[in-house]
Amino acid sequence: MRSGSTAYRAVVLAAALAVAALLAAQLMTLLLAVVMTVIVSLPLSAAASTAERHGLPRAVGVFGALAGAVGLAGTIALLVLPQFLSQARDFATRLPSIVIAAERWLGLTAAKPPNFSREVSDAVRSAVRHWDRLIGPLLQVGGSVAGVLLVAVLIVLAASAIALNPGPLLDAALRLLPAAQRPRAREIADRVRRAWLGWLTAVAIDMIVLGTLLFAGMTIVGLRFALGFAVFSALLTVIPNYGSIVSAIPPVLVGVAQSPTQGLLVLLVYVIVNQIEGNLILPLIMARTVDLHPALVTIGVVAMSALFGVIGVLISIPLLSLTVILVHALWIEPQEAPPAGLELPS
Repeated sequence: MRSGSTAYRAVVLAAALAVAALLAAQLMTLLLAVVMTVIVSLPLSAAASTAERHGLPRAVGVFGALAGAVGLAGTIALLVLPQFLSQARDFATRLPSIVIAAERWLGLTAAKPPNFSREVSDAVRSAVRHWDRLIGPLLQVGGSVAGVLLVAVLIVLAASAIALNPGPLLDAALRLLPAAQRPRAREIADRVRRAWLGWLTAVAIDMIVLGTLLFAGMTIVGLRFALGFAVFSALLTVIPNYGSIVSAIPPVLVGVAQSPTQGLLVLLVYVIVNQIEGNLILPLIMARTVDLHPALVTIGVVAMSALFGVIGVLISIPLLSLTVILVHALWIEPQEAPPAGLELPS
């Protein structure tokens, strides 16, 4: 009887752990969707507040911001997308010869098997064909490309509803806490809002400035596919630390395929532009709102990638800043505060 009871308990425990694992995966996906919704709502809410200060309904600011975003994205797409797609197709077609030329200049032909360039080309084509694997957590919600688009629309609609009237939602969340803790919670929420809005502003400005500087630099040194590489690099700026490294590899490879001097010039362009970004652009627009140590960012990106996949990497800075703000407000500040009734000497 005892062995049967033990086996029964083991089966129940295994089933409970399996259910808990499934629930944890769904909760993480839900958390990811909630964070993305809040992030999207921040610029819409800022636009609504601006309209409200000028005596206009908040809806004017929200829908004006949405229309402006769609118009800007459409304009950029019309101006850039055709040439970008043309250069991307041309680059994919020429990739085997580029890899072979780069191998020759770098002296890797003897060290690599003869089909190395074919393996690289096949890997790139496979990544393009199976791009849906890169957004696994989001596909868990949507289940397909159409589902992802539906989730994106729902996120925008929910963010718009939050931006139109954020007060009741925040008040309802604060009512879950004791009355004495609500002012402190409201202050923490405001710190998170400022940090996330600062990150959004920094990313938008960084993409525009970095992409423009890289396009100008690569055009000056005569690199082919300059526009495509500039757009690719600008998009990868959302990935902290790693994005600039990954985005530099294809253009340097193409430059090396033309000549070692060309490869060095392209590498120099990326080094100079990233130095401008790291020492001028980001400190001016991000340091006061999202102050994270580079080592923490590096570790955090790996952790967010393990939890949420590529989508988690894209919003790793907001998730990290949220964690840091909560730890600082709920743990560090209470530890450093003087005991009640004790005044620090002035």
